[in-house]
Amino acid sequence: MQCGCCHRCLGVPASQATFQGKDSESRQSDLIMSFFKKIFKKIIHNKSDDDSDGHEGKAHVKPYHGTITPHPNFNPSVDAAALCKAIESRDVDEATIIELMVKRSNSQRQQIKAVYQQQTGKSLEEAIKSALRSDFENVVLALLMTPVQYDAYELKHAMKGFGTCECILIEILVSRSNEEVRAIKKIFKDVYDESLEQDIKNDTGGDLQEALLALCKADRCEDTDIEDSIAKSDARALYEAGENKRGTDTSVFIDIFTSRSGPQLCKIFKFYSRYGESTLVKVVDEEHIGDIDDCLMALVKCAWNMPAYFAEKLHLAMKGFGTNEDTLTRIIVSRSEVDLKKILIEYKRMFGRSLQQDILKETKGHFEKILLGLCGDN
Repeated sequence: MQCGCCHRCLGVPASQATFQGKDSESRQSDLIMSFFKKIFKKIIHNKSDDDSDGHEGKAHVKPYHGTITPHPNFNPSVDAAALCKAIESRDVDEATIIELMVKRSNSQRQQIKAVYQQQTGKSLEEAIKSALRSDFENVVLALLMTPVQYDAYELKHAMKGFGTCECILIEILVSRSNEEVRAIKKIFKDVYDESLEQDIKNDTGGDLQEALLALCKADRCEDTDIEDSIAKSDARALYEAGENKRGTDTSVFIDIFTSRSGPQLCKIFKFYSRYGESTLVKVVDEEHIGDIDDCLMALVKCAWNMPAYFAEKLHLAMKGFGTNEDTLTRIIVSRSEVDLKKILIEYKRMFGRSLQQDILKETKGHFEKILLGLCGDN
């Protein structure tokens, strides 16, 4: 299992990964961090990075930023029959499978699965496994799971076998809501007969384990507003635990970062500048090393701009030698009905070219076509 963004997954020794920060391979990473710092400056000066998201009033309908929408003339019986014909034809009709996967919402795919089972007496997943192969098969199987099932599956497989892919654990638990984490935990227990928390205890350790278990509690404050006095108190506590202390009290950082909402963290970042000589982001990066640094920085980036966080991960999955198909699949599938439109915008803004252009360059065949289909008509 590879995430495409840590030295374990890339097979690079930790020492070499550190030195890479000094050579030409790290220049793009510096540009990425520069992008996030620009967002941070806007937060400090009370400027919104995306006015279109506004919070003008609770009466407004929340805009939809997914690329996949329900098909207006949906008929699960017709679609199930078409899939059956596509799968059982002498030469598998991959084009039809792609069309039915990317032009139907997840809830519609669940209905198709149920009707396919009724019509054929077989599960659609097993039929797909017998007909398709490799990365294309993995995308279709991912699309046939509910979002919660897919998250639970990815978490389980990140801890399965030799080694643990901490980056996947961080990515999912940092970016999901309390409600989503609670649903993931329930599905994880139902499917694997194990608790997510126990698996995390078995496969991680130290400060990272503490942070992941805190996120598993699914009790993060989700308020969009917070009193200045509370944000100032948190900022002061972080200053005393890090910059103003010999050594770092990482537990204070974990407690605050894993229990506050994104808007709360942004306000804390703003007030921290009154106490510290450095920005809070620089303190996090310099005072912590290893996986806990990755986790805290992921929380920071998601608070700043979650679509940009995912755009960065997609870029890293295609950067350098080789492509990490698992990461492309996981993020594009899981965000296709959440915020993939915004991720596409941020990708273009951060890297000067579209995500679709890089997918065309780095992938091929039906895997390429279904990823492009999930990215939308543009």
